[in-house]
Amino acid sequence: MFMETAASMPDFLVNALLAGLALAVVAGPLGSFVVWRRMAYFGDTLSHAALLGVALGFLLDISPTVAVTVGCVLLAVLLLTLQQRQPLASDTLLGILAPTTLSLGLVVLSFMHDVRIDLMGYLFGDLLAVSTGDLAWILGGSALVLVALALLWRPLLAVTVHEELAKVEGLPVASLRLALMLLIAVVIAVAMKIVGVLLITSLLIIPAAAAQRHSRTPEQMAGGASVLGLIAVCAGLAMSWFKDTPAGPSIVVAAAALFLLSFALPRRHA
Repeated sequence: MFMETAASMPDFLVNALLAGLALAVVAGPLGSFVVWRRMAYFGDTLSHAALLGVALGFLLDISPTVAVTVGCVLLAVLLLTLQQRQPLASDTLLGILAPTTLSLGLVVLSFMHDVRIDLMGYLFGDLLAVSTGDLAWILGGSALVLVALALLWRPLLAVTVHEELAKVEGLPVASLRLALMLLIAVVIAVAMKIVGVLLITSLLIIPAAAAQRHSRTPEQMAGGASVLGLIAVCAGLAMSWFKDTPAGPSIVVAAAALFLLSFALPRRHA
C-alpha cells in the first residue's frame, strides 16, 4: 500500500517525505540527549553558524552542504575547546557565538551580488526542493549518525546520568562529549535543507520533550521521540501540500501541537 501511494506521488514530494522521515528517526534519540544534557542552546549556536557555512560555501565555490557540515564540526570542536580553557560561562560564550556567526553569514552573503541565493530557504527550510543528491546526503548522514548513536548509546547514557561516576569507571568522558557534539553538528548540517537554520533545533527538542512525559526508560523516550517526529513530518508535509504552507515551519507547528497534546494525556508513572 505504501509503495503504491509513493509511486503516485510527485518525485519532489517523495524526496521530501523520505528526507523528513530519515531526519525524524535520527532526531529522536539524538534529541533525547540534547534534552537530557540541556544542550538546546548549543544546538541553536551550531544552527545559526550553519548560515555562515552556506556563505563560505558560495564564496569558496564548494557545495554549501559540505561547507556547512565541515563548519559545524569545526565549530563544535572550537566550542568544546573554549569551554575548557576560558573563564566565561558556557551560556555566555554560546550567546556571543550564536548571533555573531549568524550575522557574519548574512553580511558575507550581502556582498555576493552576482550569486542568486534563496535566503528564506536556508533560514526556514525548503523541503519540497530536496533533490536526489540532497536526499542521498541526508540519508547517508542520518544513517551514519544513527549507527554511531547505536554504538555509543550505553557510554553516552552513562556520562549523561553521572559524569563523575563515568570518569571513575574509566569512560573517556571528554571524547564522548565531543562525539555527541559532532553528531549534533552533522544532523544540523543535513537538516538545514529540511527545516532551515532557524528551526533545526526545534525538530531535535520538541518531539523528545513530548515523549519524555510518557516514557519510563531512556530507550522508550528515544523511540517515542522518533515516532512523534515521524508523525510531525507527515502532518507538516500534508499541511504544506494541501494548504500551501511552508514545509519546514509546518513540520515544527505539527511537532508543537503534539507536544501540547502530550500534556492533555495522563502522565505515565514508573
